[in-house]
Amino acid sequence: MSTANGHAIQILPMEPGDIPQVAAIDLRSFPNPWSPNSYDYELTQNQASHFFVALDAGPEAAQPSEGWLTRLFRKSSTRYVVGYVGFWFIVDEVHISTIAVHPDWRGRGVGNQLLRTALRRALELGAAEATLEVRVSNHAAQNLYRKYGFENVGERKRYYRNGEDALLMTVNLDKARQARLIPVSE
Repeated sequence: MSTANGHAIQILPMEPGDIPQVAAIDLRSFPNPWSPNSYDYELTQNQASHFFVALDAGPEAAQPSEGWLTRLFRKSSTRYVVGYVGFWFIVDEVHISTIAVHPDWRGRGVGNQLLRTALRRALELGAAEATLEVRVSNHAAQNLYRKYGFENVGERKRYYRNGEDALLMTVNLDKARQARLIPVSE
């Protein structure tokens, strides 16, 4: 367990019960979100998929914007998803397919923890390289990826449904690990 600006955060494998919260974050994060069925497929059918969630593990873990009455009556075993990351591991490469943090939790280091977890897991699986696409307008995400050694290697014109271009970014995982950009353990 680690902290994100004073909040206890736990990164765990995504479970089917997390899908409604993940889909809600996706809806608030992207103009063309994945469907809940897509997440279900990734968790239950796609053996190449690896998905993780960031959970608010604080003593009063609550959904962002959750009312006091809901907190009073909720079950203590409920997981409160504040972000997620997913990737596909194929042969010796990882493709980060999605990553998002609930708007109320952005700027607290959650995305950093999710990406670090995904890259460490990629190394454990034996991946040599990681790739992803990112909107050309999403400078905050690009800066996060560069922190871990990702470099621009191309551009995909009109990649997103809204016509926006994507930058294709990649990192050699072994070089990033050797440069201590990806900590092997915490």
